[in-house]
Amino acid sequence: MPQLNPAPWFTILAFCWLVLLTLMVPKTLSHTFTNDPASQTTHLPKTEPWIWPWS
Repeated sequence: MPQLNPAPWFTILAFCWLVLLTLMVPKTLSHTFTNDPASQTTHLPKTEPWIWPWS
C-alpha cells in the first residue's frame, strides 16, 4: 500500500510549508496598516442611560 509510506508525502508536505513560509511571511510582515492605532484618543464618550417611557 503506497499511501502508507510516509517518505514522499512528508517530503512534499515539508517542501510546501517551506515555500509557503518563505513567500508569505515576508509579505505579511511588510504589511503597513492604513490606520495608525496610536493616533486614536482614549477619550470615552459621555453616555447617559436610556429612559424608557413605559417604566
